[in-house]
Amino acid sequence: MVVRVIEAKEDKVTMADLIAGLKKDTKIDYSGAIFTFEGIVRGKEENMNLEKLILTTPDKEKTKDEIEKIVENAKIKYNVHEISVVHYIGEFYTGDMLFLVAVLGAHRGETLDALKEVIETVKYDVEFKKEEISKEGTKTILAGG
Repeated sequence: MVVRVIEAKEDKVTMADLIAGLKKDTKIDYSGAIFTFEGIVRGKEENMNLEKLILTTPDKEKTKDEIEKIVENAKIKYNVHEISVVHYIGEFYTGDMLFLVAVLGAHRGETLDALKEVIETVKYDVEFKKEEISKEGTKTILAGG
């Protein structure tokens, strides 16, 4: 399992990196699906043209631990082989990647279901603060935004 919460300027992990890691997993011979998700910065919001987005979390280690629990629960619930997650924090611009998830499973159904659950649970249950900055002002969204 790979779960990382990374400062945007610290390091860059790509979806290709996550997929390559999953393909080296010992259960690859029993796998028939990899599903991925790349969440990116949207440049247009309600009546706003985004100039930049600042994403923070109060405690990076706690956030990582919470995401690890979400991943473990999804692996058990959907009986998938492996799940990798990278969530970036820091300053971002339109098109920048924020959130990567890759799931390795035996069959497409449960693999896709596990992917969806990880995405939605991280979005709504993990403490992040998102500040959308534009010429029209700043909009702040807490977990669940």
